[in-house]
Amino acid sequence: MTPRRLLWASLADERPGRELSWLAAMPETSVTAIGTHPQLPGRITWVDGEFRRPVTRFVEAGALAWQRRLDDVPPDFDWCASLELCSLVTGQVAEYARRHRLRQAVLTWENDPYQPLYRIPPYRSATRRALEGATLFVCMVQAARTHLLALGVDTSRVSVVPPGVDVEVFHPAPEPVTDPVLAFVSPLARNKGIDRVLAAFALVRRRVPEARLEVMGSGPLLPRVARAAADPASGVRLLPAGDAGAVARTLRRAAVFVTAPRPTWKWNEQFGLAYLEAMACGLPVVTTACGTNHEAVRGDNLLVPDDPEALAEALVLFLEDPARRRRVGAANRALVEVDHDLRRQAVRLGEAFAAHEPP
Repeated sequence: MTPRRLLWASLADERPGRELSWLAAMPETSVTAIGTHPQLPGRITWVDGEFRRPVTRFVEAGALAWQRRLDDVPPDFDWCASLELCSLVTGQVAEYARRHRLRQAVLTWENDPYQPLYRIPPYRSATRRALEGATLFVCMVQAARTHLLALGVDTSRVSVVPPGVDVEVFHPAPEPVTDPVLAFVSPLARNKGIDRVLAAFALVRRRVPEARLEVMGSGPLLPRVARAAADPASGVRLLPAGDAGAVARTLRRAAVFVTAPRPTWKWNEQFGLAYLEAMACGLPVVTTACGTNHEAVRGDNLLVPDDPEALAEALVLFLEDPARRRRVGAANRALVEVDHDLRRQAVRLGEAFAAHEPP
């Protein structure tokens, strides 16, 4: 096989260790990335990038930001790729690919064909360019495929490759955790529901007084969590955000994983990698039903309404039933090993690209 050469144009707020590292893990693939220089595993060559960003109100794919140096990168590639259909960087990549006659790939989690950004200039122009020019859309969730078909994309340009996690880093504790410890490992933001989890946990403590909640992350609601953790009687412990190893260690100290996402005007939960990491560690999951997170949270895990009482009731069900925790946790680990092993998913990702390459 001829090595595949791929250029990745990073977003202004792209989180490390996700899409770019998965692309770099594809067999027979060399990846050059323009953007920042996070420490990522895999074979990645970095090109200095610089963003033009008039405002910082929105983040990730919604960021009003674009690469200033993309046109300076020599087109010595087979593919150029970026994240999400609506991002301004994806619009740039579409033009770069057209001008240099390269294949374009768009990786997407988006699950809403009525995404408001699709109708707002300049996102509308970026979306149109990608819809017209992209060779391949790689959907990380089935709902993203449904959303693209609703936008008129032909099925021949769409592949679904669910995300993977490193099952060697994220693995169960040697023995099941017997203490009633809950883990929240997510951004400390309203859309991820830490405020709802704190309210539910206060109710849990009325029935399971020895219960503890470990919160790991950072974000705008950090002061609220810090106030709760400052009270020794709250049962809440605040941990700083950490790397994959630190996340895995936090999860292995817990008996149940909990989050409570809820939608915003331009976002709905799409999948949730935190669920996979917790499930790989053998934890049962309790979360609110939001967007399409049922694609990740399957089996006998508990998806509940966005309500503190409902969340608390589900948590108590697991905390008071160790056998149920062990059964659901073991099933979660098995599911991740089969459907979301990082190395296997990297091979599947490479197969999606190969289907659009000359034999």
